[in-house]
Amino acid sequence: MSKKITKTQLAVLKQEREHTLAELENLRQELRLEMEIEDVDEVASELIERDKMYSLILTLERKLEDIDHAIKKAQEHGYGICERCGKPIDPERLEIFPETTLCIDCKRENERLARASS
Repeated sequence: MSKKITKTQLAVLKQEREHTLAELENLRQELRLEMEIEDVDEVASELIERDKMYSLILTLERKLEDIDHAIKKAQEHGYGICERCGKPIDPERLEIFPETTLCIDCKRENERLARASS
């Protein structure tokens, strides 16, 4: 049950990839900036902000992996097909999350299993 990816869908994925790469680069540059240590409160605040930035970088790196995975899967097996159950992914879901390779039911099941195992 393969569905060929359209040029528009592939363009959306590639655009999302470029946008994510740009966001990552901006955050990494901000993270590289030196901290100016003037008082303890500012240092603590700066460390909290850097921690948030690092978490955001990790999230964007995961999103980039998901986009690359979606592009690869789309080119090999078809776009918009759940890689877990083989059913079509809702087009609205793909519009919101073009990088997804799971239908909503399989995504929920994966999250449920992840919560149960932790």
